[in-house]
Amino acid sequence: MKIYLDNCCIQRPLDDKNQFRIAIESEIVLNILSLIESEKIRLISSDMLVFEANKNTNIFRREFTLDILGKANDFVNLSKNIEIRAKDFILEGIKPIDALHLASAEEIKADYFCTCDDKFLKKAKKIKNLEIRVNSLFEIIKEIEK
Repeated sequence: MKIYLDNCCIQRPLDDKNQFRIAIESEIVLNILSLIESEKIRLISSDMLVFEANKNTNIFRREFTLDILGKANDFVNLSKNIEIRAKDFILEGIKPIDALHLASAEEIKADYFCTCDDKFLKKAKKIKNLEIRVNSLFEIIKEIEK
C-alpha cells in the first residue's frame, strides 16, 4: 500500500492534544509511521511536501516533517504533468498548493492520499475522475486493516 500523507497529517502528532479528535488522529499517524518503519506501508514524499515543510518557520515542526519524509520509499518530482493536472483540481475548488499535492500523489499512483483538512477532503471526494482515493485519518484505518 502506497500512501501520501499531506503535511497536516505528518505534523498531527505535534498538535495540541486537548481536543479528542486531534489526540486520536495523532495516535493514528504514529501507528502509520510505525507501519512505514516496519515496511508494511510505503510512504510517498514529493517536491511539494519538502517545499511546504521548508516554509515552516517552526524549526522543530520543520525538522520533524523532513525526518518523516526522509523515511519515504518513493519520491515524486514536480513536473509539467503535475502542474497541468493541478489546474484541473483548482477548477474544482481545491487550493493551489493542495492541488499540487493531490496531482503529485496521483502522478506517482498512490493508493491513498490522506489529509486532516476537512474542507479539502470534502472537495477532493467530489472530483469525478480522480485516480486515487482521498481519505481522512479515520477512514484510512479501515483501509489499512483490510
